[in-house]
Amino acid sequence: MEINFSLDQLEGIATKIIEHSQNKIILFIGEMGAGKTTLIKEIVKQLGSEDRVSSPTFSLVNEYNSSSGLIYHFDFHRLENEEEAYDMGFEEYVSSPAWKLIEWPQKIEHLLPKNKTIIKLESLANGSRKITLL
Repeated sequence: MEINFSLDQLEGIATKIIEHSQNKIILFIGEMGAGKTTLIKEIVKQLGSEDRVSSPTFSLVNEYNSSSGLIYHFDFHRLENEEEAYDMGFEEYVSSPAWKLIEWPQKIEHLLPKNKTIIKLESLANGSRKITLL
């Protein structure tokens, strides 16, 4: 499913993603500035969290509390190799019942489970965004 949207439609897009997800692992693929973190902020809000959401670029993972349970937000952009994710205990995070929202998942491709939802984000020339739900 492909959807073109503007930032004022973010709430509805986040709701569709949550409804579309077959599991609690969502991968966000897109270039720098495509809106991955902005979309994740809205998804975390829709899942019932009032926590401040920010990109875990340096810590690799942020944890948020919500009425839907724990939410883990990963950003693997700065990861040098999959071993770093393995060393931080990524496999334990994946096996938890929490939501896992993962930016730059291509950096840990071999550590990802088969059951996941993939979101591709693109910035369009007119300032809007295109999202592809896989």
